[in-house]
Amino acid sequence: VFPLFLHTRKKMSLLLFLIICQCAMNSVNTHHVANPNVILLVADDLGIGDLGCYGNRTLRTPNIGRLAEEGVTLTQHIAASPLCTPSRAAFLTGRYPIRSGMASFSRVGVFLFSASSGGLPSEEITFSKLLKQRGYATALIGKWHLGMNCESSNDFCHHPLSHGFDYFYGLTVTNFRDCKPGQGSVFFKGVQKSLVIPIQIAGITLVSLAIVQYVGLLKVPFQALGYFLLITAISLAVLIFFFYHFRHLNCFLMRDHQIVQQPLSYENLTQRLTKEAMQFIGRNIEAPFLLVLSYLHVHTALYASENFRGKSKHGLYGDAVEEMDWSVGQVLDVLEKYNLSDKTLVYFTSDQGAHVEEISSSGEVHGGYNGIYKGGKSMNWEGGIRVPGLLRWPGVIQAGAYIDELTSNMDIFPTIVKLAKAQLPSDRIIDGHDLMPLLQGKVTRSTHEFLFHYCNAYLNAVRWHPRNSESIWKVFFFTPNFSPEDSNGCYDSHVCFCHDGFITRHDPPLLFDLSRDPEEKVPLTPETESRFYEILQVIHLAVDNHTRSLHAVPDQLSWDNLLWKPWLQPCCSSLFQSCYCDYDSDGSLLQVHSG
Repeated sequence: VFPLFLHTRKKMSLLLFLIICQCAMNSVNTHHVANPNVILLVADDLGIGDLGCYGNRTLRTPNIGRLAEEGVTLTQHIAASPLCTPSRAAFLTGRYPIRSGMASFSRVGVFLFSASSGGLPSEEITFSKLLKQRGYATALIGKWHLGMNCESSNDFCHHPLSHGFDYFYGLTVTNFRDCKPGQGSVFFKGVQKSLVIPIQIAGITLVSLAIVQYVGLLKVPFQALGYFLLITAISLAVLIFFFYHFRHLNCFLMRDHQIVQQPLSYENLTQRLTKEAMQFIGRNIEAPFLLVLSYLHVHTALYASENFRGKSKHGLYGDAVEEMDWSVGQVLDVLEKYNLSDKTLVYFTSDQGAHVEEISSSGEVHGGYNGIYKGGKSMNWEGGIRVPGLLRWPGVIQAGAYIDELTSNMDIFPTIVKLAKAQLPSDRIIDGHDLMPLLQGKVTRSTHEFLFHYCNAYLNAVRWHPRNSESIWKVFFFTPNFSPEDSNGCYDSHVCFCHDGFITRHDPPLLFDLSRDPEEKVPLTPETESRFYEILQVIHLAVDNHTRSLHAVPDQLSWDNLLWKPWLQPCCSSLFQSCYCDYDSDGSLLQVHSG
């Protein structure tokens, strides 16, 4: 009996020891979860196939690969939109952009000018606002692209500092080809096409009036003709002035509310952005911080510093990707320097897929690689919306894990808001879901059952992941017309559009099972899928429920809000000086090694 008693005591002691260890581990985990630092790294137009951790074997991205090795790789991470402005609005708010008025009913789906009046509404709640309320230092460094002013050139109603960021250093619009001399123009072809018909109409009208005046069929007042000619001449002069000075008017660098470089200089630009990010981290080592480092890479115009230029196997595009990877490494190194790695959640993604139609005037490919996936930027084929999703938080989330479940860039909002112990808004629908249970392995299935894919403000496609099935169904109500037809994009128009004349509608909708056909090659039919109509019925019901949850809001991307308004134009000197200034010259740049 006595040996049995001893054996029982040993077992109880061991059990008690294990319980104490588990409690200790839980307390450490809870300690980590409370108010972690958050770094969100957002690339621009990066293809999922451009990274080594997603299968690329020729571009060198070891630092981004570190995030995958030391954290979680999401293999079905979906951008809420295949365009910059709406995708970034969804990312910041955790809501489909249609809910905030950041999805366009017109052909143009993004902001093009710094002097537009549209932008992310002040009523929207961003994760930066909520974390700032919880005592976080907050900074956005890099690209914003969600508007700036409403009624004057300095009201800053849409500016990052009005949306919860304490500090801003970057571009309020985006990186355009027009911003870099010698890189061509994204506007020229469109303006050329748009102006041909109006100029022809004006010319025919003037000639016709002159003829009828000459033969005496109609008496046209010369004053009316004069006014018509004057208005036409002024309109053309304003248009020519604007596009001639586009680089000076729209391509500038700001620090908080002040323009520090106009026009933007690409010289060591990634180094400057990286240095700003590292200095922000260094200033906030004693308190929680939120840093959004929103890269200009790899949106055109492409650029790379001297240490990276010509070093990759994929031209200037590859150079830009590898320079961005260097920057990610600098951020990770500074976290280690200040012993902040274990206290910091790091996330890396792209706002949408690669822009496959980007080809330079010399024929060099300036767009990225979307792997096996069809299409790219501006499309809801998988190549346009399936993006990298990497999360690292040592000791808290799994290391080296792959999660093949449905996730969205909208999920970052509730995830970091809950980690900061802030309250999720209760007066609006939040479409994102907390990722932490999935990242920590506490659940194995995503809480997303449906995701709705918009082409601008038009519902384009829906995916459904049934709870009791491995299938991932995706339906398309319309698809873009590729040009040329046998290509993988809309090369004739540079991007695909969402309107009749540019799309093909499908009734019944196209149906794919992404679990068997991730390349979206072969649409299913009632003959090849016995549950075809049953699946469509479930998806139509989900669409009805989703549509009923939408409410009318002001359209931030209407033509009125998109057009250039001279009185909103930011200018750091004067128009007579071409709005020129440079207060950002700094010789103390980071040491760079291309590897």
